[in-house]
Amino acid sequence: MAITGSGSLAISFSVFVISAAFLPKGAAETLTVEGQNLATDNVSVIEGEMATISCRVKNNDDSVIQLLNPNRQTIYFKDVRPLKDSRFQLVNFSDNELRVSLSNVSLSDEGRYVCQLYTDPPQEAYADITVLVPPGSPIIESREDVVSEGNETELTCTAIGSKPAASIRWMKGEEELTEDDGVPVDCIIDHPAVKDLLAQRHLEVLYKPEVKIVVTYPEGLTREGDNLDLTCIAEGKPHPHQINWVRVEEEVPPHAVVTGSDLYIENLNKSYNGTYRCVASNAVGEAYDDYILYVYDAPTTIPTPTTNPVNTQDSRAGEGAPQKIDHAVIGGVVAVVMFAILCALIVLGRYFARHKGTYFTHEAKGADDAADADTAIINAEGGHNNTDEKKEYYI
Repeated sequence: MAITGSGSLAISFSVFVISAAFLPKGAAETLTVEGQNLATDNVSVIEGEMATISCRVKNNDDSVIQLLNPNRQTIYFKDVRPLKDSRFQLVNFSDNELRVSLSNVSLSDEGRYVCQLYTDPPQEAYADITVLVPPGSPIIESREDVVSEGNETELTCTAIGSKPAASIRWMKGEEELTEDDGVPVDCIIDHPAVKDLLAQRHLEVLYKPEVKIVVTYPEGLTREGDNLDLTCIAEGKPHPHQINWVRVEEEVPPHAVVTGSDLYIENLNKSYNGTYRCVASNAVGEAYDDYILYVYDAPTTIPTPTTNPVNTQDSRAGEGAPQKIDHAVIGGVVAVVMFAILCALIVLGRYFARHKGTYFTHEAKGADDAADADTAIINAEGGHNNTDEKKEYYI
């Protein structure tokens, strides 16, 4: 008997997980004939393995138990086997049970077996043997081996020779993914006769480049006089075979240097402002990334006088470093100088005032009335008794 379980899957190259319900394994089921004392079980067995049939009796009154095959041929009568099939063997015989094993089960052994109790009237219970045939190794076939991004393909998984028909589930890797390239697609076979049976196939997806521009230099703002170094990173499948640099709606500066995926522009000025685009392409398509260049003013510096050799030397030592005038410091210095001058003027004024005076001289009247000069001098020096003493006052 050729029994085939198959399933097909239309795959869109985005995240997908496809599954199908599977058949539960057969379970033993106890069958008891209502109003009778006889019971047995249904049996599921894998082809080539052993099945066991048990006929059980409750409250047996020494009645005879026998087991019949689907053709109602007696397999065992009590503990005697009339049937010449040596695959049937007695496992247990007592007043309450007749248990028989069947080895190397095949599909021809499938059917309804009868447990019979010789009472009046006879009692019967039925045990159905179901033979399971495991599927062969699953086979995955694809419409094409290589698929371009955004397109669809079809995979077909086939499991041949199973009984019952196998249930097929599809899994893409172990979790949801945003990219299909290189991801294993599993065809999983669920069957009560076998576990962990699967086929796997890896997808190869071609996709257009993914492009990113990285600024190698400078690290901060781009200013006049600086150099600019850009690197274009492009990945795709197949690998991009061409990378171009363009300036949107304008020409690239004539002295710009393009080396492979790098763009180098030296001595920037504001005329270079604009959008610079890196375009990468492969067999699937092309993609690009943009870099917007804006050139800022160069940093401001303070010119130093050339007439002072000391200042010139200092200026050269600090060349390229911006200098700024601190008006608050200058104002403070001027205020201190003016205050010092004012204090000096006050001190000098007080000094001169203390050392300036008026002298008042009261000469003796005798000197004025002296007959000659000698007498006047003598009287002025205080040598004449009749002359009034000259007094001098200092203010």
